[in-house]
Amino acid sequence: MLPEQTQHEDVIYHDEHVTAFIGLYWWPNNPGHVIIVPNRHIENIYDLTPDIAVYVHELARQVAIAFKELEIYAAQGTSTRQHNEPSGYQEVWHYHLHVFPRYKYDYLYDLTFQRRLTTAAERRPYAEKLKRYFDGKRIEIKV
Repeated sequence: MLPEQTQHEDVIYHDEHVTAFIGLYWWPNNPGHVIIVPNRHIENIYDLTPDIAVYVHELARQVAIAFKELEIYAAQGTSTRQHNEPSGYQEVWHYHLHVFPRYKYDYLYDLTFQRRLTTAAERRPYAEKLKRYFDGKRIEIKV
């Protein structure tokens, strides 16, 4: 049996600049976190250009708002996390930003090594709610 992998159904947003999907790994008290990636290859933050960074972070802001508004999350806060190079715990060699729903006493950073691999069935309700939330929305950047 193949290990669980990101499925097309996990994608909650996609446009010409960025894609966002429900993360495969979850921490005990923060289910359904989202990962945002630029569509073009950017290895890490050192290579991230402002023309793409603005889309990554605007989408992160929109996901954070969704976490607060959607009942399935009812988040009390949001954290983002991003890693670079081996000593920075970068495991995937394509820039990506994690967006976590946060709750009082969730101990996210204390439980870093307690992540677990999820199934497509576990991710589905979170992905469906976020897809509906983002349906028809586009990340607009005004400068």
